[in-house]
Amino acid sequence: MLKEIKYLIFILVILLFIFFTGKYYFSDEHKKKSYRSHKNIDEKIKLYSKNLPVLENDTQNVIEYVKQINKKKKKKFNFWKLLDNDK
Repeated sequence: MLKEIKYLIFILVILLFIFFTGKYYFSDEHKKKSYRSHKNIDEKIKLYSKNLPVLENDTQNVIEYVKQINKKKKKKFNFWKLLDNDK
């Protein structure tokens, strides 16, 4: 008998938790607060983006090209010939 009462109380607590959580989440007050929060974040992003410093581009002529003098003749492999030579 006590075991059934204990399970009933557990189920009741879980259902009350789900009910009150859903009630708060879908309430108009929560929707207004979340909308205001998103709007404030957007305004802060716009304000901070105006104050960001713009850095100069200092990457002109950074890449140096090296000429390859030692060009060794590489053996070209043909895939099908490699399979045929596997005898």
